[in-house]
Amino acid sequence: MKITLIQADYHNEQHGKDLVMLLNAYALDPMGGGEALTEHTQQNLVATLAKRSDFLTLLCYVDGKPAGILNCVEGFSTFKCKPLLNIHDCGVLKEYRGLGLSQKLFCEVEKISRKRGYCKLTLEVLEGNTVAQNAYRKLGFTGYELDEKTGKALFWEKVL
Repeated sequence: MKITLIQADYHNEQHGKDLVMLLNAYALDPMGGGEALTEHTQQNLVATLAKRSDFLTLLCYVDGKPAGILNCVEGFSTFKCKPLLNIHDCGVLKEYRGLGLSQKLFCEVEKISRKRGYCKLTLEVLEGNTVAQNAYRKLGFTGYELDEKTGKALFWEKVL
């Protein structure tokens, strides 16, 4: 079995197709919300990402077939005065789970982040996704807190 990791080129038609297919599969999974990407998103995502300089997608292939994806967006830590990278989406197709692909994707994004001088990697994880939480802990991720008395940070949103 040959595992290949590449940084997606948003101008490469095959990379774009693989990105949308993998992200849609993740969206359909209960841990991704259980709903397909909208037609608008499927048709416009890659072209929109191609216009951005703060986004990174890693694609994972097994024997030449798309198997996993990691989407990341650059942020900035005001406390460190350095850029950071937020891992926004991580998905591996069901038939390829258990092969350590997400670990390979995370190791690759960490290498890229260190090379670019990012101060940290961040991510969000659902409370009920204990499989992912355990995997993230093994990779060195922990809950974020400034002070034990004020507790861990929570990820909130306001839909606009």
